[in-house]
Amino acid sequence: MSSARIIDGKAFAATLREKIAGQVAALKRDHGLTPGLAVVLVGEDPASQVYVRNKGRATRAAGMASFEYKMPADASQQAVLEQVATLNNDPAVHGVLVQLPLPGHIDAGAVTQAIDPDKDVDGLTVVNAGRLMSGLDGLVPCTPLGCMMLIADHLGDSLAGQRAIVIGRSNLVGKPIAQLLLTANATVTMAHSRTDALPEECRRADIVIAAVGRPEMVRGGWIKPGATVIDVGINRVNAGGGKTRLVGDVCFAEAVEKAGAITPVPGGVGPMTIACLLHNTVRAARRQAGIDSDVL
Repeated sequence: MSSARIIDGKAFAATLREKIAGQVAALKRDHGLTPGLAVVLVGEDPASQVYVRNKGRATRAAGMASFEYKMPADASQQAVLEQVATLNNDPAVHGVLVQLPLPGHIDAGAVTQAIDPDKDVDGLTVVNAGRLMSGLDGLVPCTPLGCMMLIADHLGDSLAGQRAIVIGRSNLVGKPIAQLLLTANATVTMAHSRTDALPEECRRADIVIAAVGRPEMVRGGWIKPGATVIDVGINRVNAGGGKTRLVGDVCFAEAVEKAGAITPVPGGVGPMTIACLLHNTVRAARRQAGIDSDVL
């Protein structure tokens, strides 16, 4: 029987969404302000359609305005950029998100960077990346923000004295969460699939963030006893009989025997992403309206 605490991201996200709904109600009541989130979907990728539908449902459930713009797969890059520009200039829209991936003929980087940084609720523009790196107030990518909320719930806001390792160096997760951990006073090691002696590096860490995109790469023997393990990975693997199952980047069955706390897949980090998207949208709406006091 494992002693590891299972970090229930689904329950935490539900509580967070309730708090956000309360904030939205207060903004409507006290300021006549309804936060608005606009999502642009280009093409008909099935997974993207599900994500957009779930985002819209969660946005409306929190009392916000949800705007969805669906464009054909053969839409030109210029047409997508023009849609982003229109949303940048729409005062009813406080957050703009372009669902990725985009069709191959569109430069996703150019589209992302065209979003107004103050409406960039995914936190992906270079302006918000620079703000995060410089310790300035900005919008933080949703998944890293959700990870930090789960860590803080378990370990507290200050991680002074804690050694953390981040496995994965993406702009979406790895780099921003490393910066957030540094801001929380952890001592951070950035690692990736090509890091020498990666298991040994992991065994030194009090906090392990796995965001490398390789199914069950992090084994139980890599985990320091009592460590906090945050598994960002979502991988589909063959479960036999023509079926698939979701697994993380951490071998949960092994790591749960060593960790002090661990997120499952599914039900760990995943639910936090949309909740933090709502969080960022409310933050953006307050800032654009010049309303003091941050959300939550």
